[in-house]
Amino acid sequence: MLKSMTGFGRAEQTAGGKTFLIDIKSLNGKQFELQLKLPSFLRPYEFDIRKILSTRLTRGSVDCNISLKETGQTKPVSINTELAKAYYKQLSELSDALNLDASHILSTLVKLPEVITPTGETLTDEEWKEFENILYVAIDNLNNHRLEEGKSLESELSLRIDNIRKQQDEVTRLEPLRQTRIRENIERLLQDQVGKENYDGNRLEQELIYYIEKIDITEEQVRLKNHCDYFIDLLKEEEESKGKKLSFVLQEIGREINTTGAKAYDSTIQKAVVLMKDELEKAKEQVLNVL
Repeated sequence: MLKSMTGFGRAEQTAGGKTFLIDIKSLNGKQFELQLKLPSFLRPYEFDIRKILSTRLTRGSVDCNISLKETGQTKPVSINTELAKAYYKQLSELSDALNLDASHILSTLVKLPEVITPTGETLTDEEWKEFENILYVAIDNLNNHRLEEGKSLESELSLRIDNIRKQQDEVTRLEPLRQTRIRENIERLLQDQVGKENYDGNRLEQELIYYIEKIDITEEQVRLKNHCDYFIDLLKEEEESKGKKLSFVLQEIGREINTTGAKAYDSTIQKAVVLMKDELEKAKEQVLNVL
């Protein structure tokens, strides 16, 4: 089971006469990074909200926007009527004294300090519990979206590993032919350069065995198979957050592929190595989105 870091969740519900709209968007990221926008009266609960989001979402670049939809019972702002009257009186007197048009005084009034201020109301304990439930709904919706994205990622990653395995099977098939070609090429080179009768066949055989052992890729192929098997096993595990583990296993797969290519000295095996590297790079791109 895989879960993507990419997802979107929304919840709109009423708590304590206030209708909240919560939008949460998540993208891939190395750690948990949160951009949080919320009404001023929720500032006392900001730490709790951040903690809930980090605990439930674990990892990713998260953008959470909490807004209050106006209802008949909510007052997102308050107007200081007495202060506005005092400003108005002085502005009217100033307009008369300067012989100016007083028809735009209202638009000026609302911009003056403390005339319009955010409401000072906050949530009761019961309303906070109701709000928490709304937040959990939005998070659950996002996590469900992450699971759906994760299914696509799992299929894609499984395909890439299967393709690497197919190329590894091709390397296994070509390996005995490679050793035969290397032996034949060295013998032909010696015959052309010094003549067949001028070198010791037994000594040549010893040197060939030593040389072929140096460029043997059996161990690399065994480790590559084990890493691919482990990668597939990890995909099936129930653990939620395993993107970093998968990324590490892909690094180990890449190490064995690179070593195989460096020791191959064979064009047909090199072609298989290039195809494995191509599949590996595609897998690395996809695993960046895994939680």
